[in-house]
Amino acid sequence: MLKITPYLGIIVLLVSIGGLWYPKLGYVVALVFLSILAISPFRGRWFCGNLCLWGSFNDFWVGKISRHIQIPRSFSSMAVRVPIFIAMMGMNISRIISTEGSVDKLGMVFVTMSILTASFSILFGAAYSPRAWCTLCPMGTLQRFLGRGKYPLKLDQNLCIDCSRCQKVCPMQLDVRAVGGDPDCIKCGRCVEACPKGALRF
Repeated sequence: MLKITPYLGIIVLLVSIGGLWYPKLGYVVALVFLSILAISPFRGRWFCGNLCLWGSFNDFWVGKISRHIQIPRSFSSMAVRVPIFIAMMGMNISRIISTEGSVDKLGMVFVTMSILTASFSILFGAAYSPRAWCTLCPMGTLQRFLGRGKYPLKLDQNLCIDCSRCQKVCPMQLDVRAVGGDPDCIKCGRCVEACPKGALRF
């Protein structure tokens, strides 16, 4: 992860709370969406692990109240994620159209998105693991499809000693040693940093 990653979560609070009085703060969310569309075709879910405001919020804020237990497997099922993506995108597009071009009303749509996402993050993060919502996140699902196979994690089997340290630090609870083709890897690099033999790299 980047050095700034742990501090990005504070922006979620600023947008979600401050946006109620100053709706233009919601345009930060629009900037995030545009950044995702620009980065994910080249780096997959790298944005999630390094620049996502809500990812940082989950890791370094929600993580303090999380039970840190296994994320339900159903959360990663496309049968669950695709309907959530369609429902949330449909709702947001409908609300954006209804603003009729009003700057503040459009900003409030994005503020509402931030509040909903933060709420889901707290709910699922506290009940399971900090990144539980990230498994379901519509934008994470979009990145999964746009960046499938891009910037994969590579494992040198000759160096791996099966110590499982990489497994323990993966915030998405993935099978790190078989993660090369997993499009839900958020490229945060924690497994790379944890490996005592330097067997992992991007």
